[in-house]
Amino acid sequence: MGRVVVEVMPKPEILDPQGKAVLGALPRLGFAGITEVRQGRRFELEVDGEVTAEVLDLVQRAAETLLSNPVIEDVVRVAAIEDEGAAPLPAAAEGPA
Repeated sequence: MGRVVVEVMPKPEILDPQGKAVLGALPRLGFAGITEVRQGRRFELEVDGEVTAEVLDLVQRAAETLLSNPVIEDVVRVAAIEDEGAAPLPAAAEGPA
């Protein structure tokens, strides 16, 4: 099984209230010198087989269609995750027993 990461960020012209809140909290917690924070989302997907160019294209299309809102967000990264020390994704939670 292969793994792919998708990163989605708010478009630069879109207000990012979560990023602004984090930016405001950083100096109060002693983290000075940080001038901007933008908060995005990260998805990790498992795919059948190896991660090929075709798989990355499929995931890119899925990211643009489902994982992001193209009006306010950009898909900024779609890439294979190397297996080096990567923790496995947790198994899907089962319903009530």
